[in-house]
Amino acid sequence: MRVLIVYCHPVPDSFCAALCETVLEVITARGCEARLIDLYAENFDPVMRCDERRLYNDHAPDDPALQAHIDHIKWAEEIVFIYPTWWYGLPAMLKGWLDRVWATDVAFELPKGKGAIKPLMTNISKIAVVTTCGAPRLWSHLVGHPGRKTILRGIRALCARRCRTLFLAHYLMDSSTPESRAAFLDQVKRKLAAF
Repeated sequence: MRVLIVYCHPVPDSFCAALCETVLEVITARGCEARLIDLYAENFDPVMRCDERRLYNDHAPDDPALQAHIDHIKWAEEIVFIYPTWWYGLPAMLKGWLDRVWATDVAFELPKGKGAIKPLMTNISKIAVVTTCGAPRLWSHLVGHPGRKTILRGIRALCARRCRTLFLAHYLMDSSTPESRAAFLDQVKRKLAAF
């Protein structure tokens, strides 16, 4: 299986970086082919400018900086998103990547008249999220888990009809301990290996 890892964290020695290393180990141990997009390391520009937005509904993005990212999502059969949950949602860098890369005539086709959009990412049959979250699990659920819904509902709707999903979160990250982080790394290894 071809697995694309989309990693988003500004600190190179963060716990999210350890999660990314763990995910890469699991994927290669499964015998899968892996590609990594490290949004901060490549200084991805998440900002959609005026001209890009004006043409958004007309055709696929024509910014050459986005082409490698478009090629990666078209190549993938599985995507694993690794990021910190900030303010209950996605980091701005990751949200901007979705805005700019998962675009018209790349991830979906707009209807010519009335009707629903047509998903174009049917090559993707699995989506996993591995995240950290400062809030407790219950509070995150009460707030509605907007980041989780963006990926596991919104992005999933553009993928294969029976696309499977997996969501793994280390809650209470701000008061985590070495033991809680080690336990979460073990959980990621087990669940991702079985996914």
